[in-house]
Parts: sequence; structure tokens; C-alpha cells
Amino acid sequence: MPQTPPFSAMFDSSGYNRNLYQSAEDSCGGLYYHDNNLLSGSLEALIQHLVPSVDYYPDRTYIFTFLLSSRLFMHPYELMAKVCHLCVEHQRLSEPDGDKSQIRKIAPKILQLLTEWTETFPYDFRDERMMRNLKDLAHQIASGEETYRKNVQQMMQCLIRKLAALSQYEEILAKISSTSTDRLTVLKAKPQSIQRGVLTVCSDPYTLAQQLTHIELERLNYIGPEEFVQAFVQKDPLDNDKSCYSERKKTRSLEAYVEWFNRLSYLVATEICMPVKKKHRARMIEYFIDVARECFNIGNFNSLMAIISGMNMSPVSRLKKTWAKVKTAKFDVLEHQMDPSSNFYNYRTALRGAAQRSLTAHSSREKKFWELAKQVSEFMTWKQVECPFERDRKILQYLLTVPVFSEDALYLASYESEGPENHIEKDRWKSLRWVPLLLRAAPIARCCCLK
Repeated sequence: MPQTPPFSAMFDSSGYNRNLYQSAEDSCGGLYYHDNNLLSGSLEALIQHLVPSVDYYPDRTYIFTFLLSSRLFMHPYELMAKVCHLCVEHQRLSEPDGDKSQIRKIAPKILQLLTEWTETFPYDFRDERMMRNLKDLAHQIASGEETYRKNVQQMMQCLIRKLAALSQYEEILAKISSTSTDRLTVLKAKPQSIQRGVLTVCSDPYTLAQQLTHIELERLNYIGPEEFVQAFVQKDPLDNDKSCYSERKKTRSLEAYVEWFNRLSYLVATEICMPVKKKHRARMIEYFIDVARECFNIGNFNSLMAIISGMNMSPVSRLKKTWAKVKTAKFDVLEHQMDPSSNFYNYRTALRGAAQRSLTAHSSREKKFWELAKQVSEFMTWKQVECPFERDRKILQYLLTVPVFSEDALYLASYESEGPENHIEKDRWKSLRWVPLLLRAAPIARCCCLK
């Protein structure tokens, strides 16, 4: 089978996203070019451009871009049906007396297109209609030479493994959620029964940063590139109540990644707010500052930002007496890296540096899809990074399942540690006093772990 280049090279080696404004437009078969670069075209023409022929195979950049963005206009199963129809129609694979020499020339190209689709967008094939069309076309290709049968079998086995891994991952997410819920129930019923804090599980900031990186990369690995499109898909302009992609807006893996960011932020805030003694809270702040610094050194910027977000939550940031005991110079440096000004310029600069280490439109609308594909292709490069650190199941279990406080519980714990300072805080504290005593007891039950 032909070998495809890495995603990091896609938008550097292709002319599709270069020199878009150097000469006049011209068109060919419903496709519009500018200086030999494809700008736009009708949907049918773009689909035709996706299908290989005896003497043509689409640029990989185009394949990725069109498969990614076409779902804004049609369902993947509809595109798959059209592609299969064109393949059969153009190459006469369905005719028993077809020209076998022609079939031998085109079959590897069709198989390569299917392979790229199944490798890059495997989650599309959770749809039975997609899988049925794939099997039908693959069967026609495999009915030829033995080599094709082996390649088809290899493609299908790889796809099935990816879909099975996704299903297993989703089951693990559900199990983690269930375990966390069960522990929260225990915490509410018997707060004294859970007296561990993160320091009893992992006292070394570097080790914790390593385990956070495991979680980040695992969750990143399961996000399909199409989820970014589906997450932000707009409603059909002709129907205010109907989404262009309502049936297939599957973004579970992306949502799980966002949920992990939020969980880590709340975990950090919980660990800081729970101790009763001021020196213990200050110690926790310094510990997470060190963890954040190690995340930065590793290149784990998502965990870094989540930790900073947790420390900047109001229940934590208002603890002035606690922060007075903290050496904040290192935290100030980290906050500078995550400064949102200039569209996170410092962060993006650091991210580019990490990427280097790990690798040791004519109109705004027409250009949008190339830019979208370029950004998502950079994400695909990060997906391929393997975590070099050894897993620690005990630490991972704690990070993923230990109960965390809600925002109200965090405020209550914060006010109990350092009383309200103004009328707004006093009013909020009074409104929170109805929160069951068991939630207010939880911080006290956990404080003894910080000796």
C-alpha cells in the first residue's frame, strides 16, 4: 500500500494553501483555481475531485480537508454513497466483463482512498450505512487479485480495532464517572471515612505532572478530528430549528477532554480549600505551583492551564491570608505564560517550541476550510505523541475518581477558612449556610492528611 506522509508535512508539501492571490481565476469542470491552487467548487465537482481515476489520485491535503469540511453540508454516509457510486461507475467494477487491466490500475488507488478515510476518520464508520457501503466496495476490490484481498482485510481489521478501542474507552469513561459518583456518596454519608489528600498519594510534583500527561494524551488520542467541526456546527440557515448535522453530532471524546480540564481545575481548588489550617493551604498552593511548573517543562500545557485556572478560582484567590504565606514568584511566571492577551501569544509561542521539540482563500469563506483543516491537522500531530513516562495506577485512580467540591461547596469551605470580607461575600455566605452539614464537615475530615 502507498505510504502517506505525516500530518505535520501535509500543509507544507502541498500547494493547496499557498500563493492564493498571485493571478487571475480560472475554472475547470466546476472547480475554481487560482494560480493552479484549488479555491472552491460545486459540491458535486468537489466530490468528483475526491474520487481517483486511472491517471489521477487526489492530493492528501485535499482528501483531509474535504472529508473534514464536507460534513458541514452533507452526512458522511451520503458522501460515502456518492463516492462508492462514482468508483463503480467510473471503473466499472460491477461489470463482470470489465477491463481487468484498468481495474488493476485503479483498484489500489480506490483502496488507498478508503484506507485514508478509515484511518483518519474511523468514527464515521460507526454508522451502519457507512460500514455497509465500505464493505460493498471493498468486496468488489477484493474479488480481484489476492494482493487486494489481503490489503482489504488489513484495512478492515485496523478499522475494527479502532472502533473496538473507542467503545472500550467510552466504557472506561462511564466506569470512572460511576466510581467517582459512588465515592462522592460515601463522602457525603461518612465524611470521616475518606481522609486522603493528593499529598498522601503523590508528594512529588514531577511525578504528578507525568501522570497528568498520561491522562491528557490518552484523552487526546481518542478525539476524532471531525469532532471539532461537529462541536461548532451551525444551524441550517433555512431552518432555525434544524442543525445541518443534528443526527451525527457525536463529540463524546472532545467533551470528555473538556470535562477533564474542568475536573482538574476543581480538584486543585478542592485540595487547596479543604485544609483547615492556613499553613496547610499554603503548602497545597506551593505544591500545585510546582506541579504546574513541571507540566510546563514537560510541554503539558493543558494541565498547566487547568491548574492555573483552579488556583485563580474565586474561592481560592480570595484567601489573602493564605496567599501571604506563599512564595508567588514562580506562579507569576506561569501566569505570564498563560496570559490571554494578544490571543495567548506567550502560550502559542511556547506551544510551537514544544511542537519542535517533540518532532526533533481567495474570500474569507473559501479560505476558511483550508485554515480549519490546517489547524486540525496540527492537532492530529499532537495525537500521535506517545507518553514516555511510566504509569502509576494509584495516582491515576486518585486523579480520575476522587470526589471534588462543587462551586458552592468551595465557597463555603473558603468562607469557613477565611471569613467574608464584604457585604457581597457575607450575603453569599448566608445563602450557602443551608448547604448540608456533611459538605461543610468534609474539609475538616480531610485536613489531617496534611501533617
